[in-house]
Amino acid sequence: MPYATEVTDDQWRLVEPLILEPKFGGRPRTVCMREVVNAILYLNRTGCAWRHLPHDFPPWGTDHFYYRVWRLDGSWRLIHDALRSNTRSKAGKKPMPSVGIVDSQTVKTDGRGGFAATTRARKYAAASAI
Repeated sequence: MPYATEVTDDQWRLVEPLILEPKFGGRPRTVCMREVVNAILYLNRTGCAWRHLPHDFPPWGTDHFYYRVWRLDGSWRLIHDALRSNTRSKAGKKPMPSVGIVDSQTVKTDGRGGFAATTRARKYAAASAI
């Protein structure tokens, strides 16, 4: 049974050309790149740790390697943009969003601002005397 985060055939047709071929002279690729993309999307959606990816996917080290390489060379941004544009077009919207919204439920704070939430608690002499 497939995971809800797996790319569809239409989505894969958009993503596949954006994945670079292996370097010339390097070891031949033995992993299915579609499964690597599915593993990364699964991890992104569930928030699990790399080492806790289900065994249906390629080894976590392989998935992490490709995620890191694609993030550093800009491929992951291209993949994300292609999938976002496709999804928005199917929904009848413009491919590129024109505005972003952040509301008070998205950004949590302790109300005081600054580094108040990360500073260490003070030790008072009166508290230690009790």
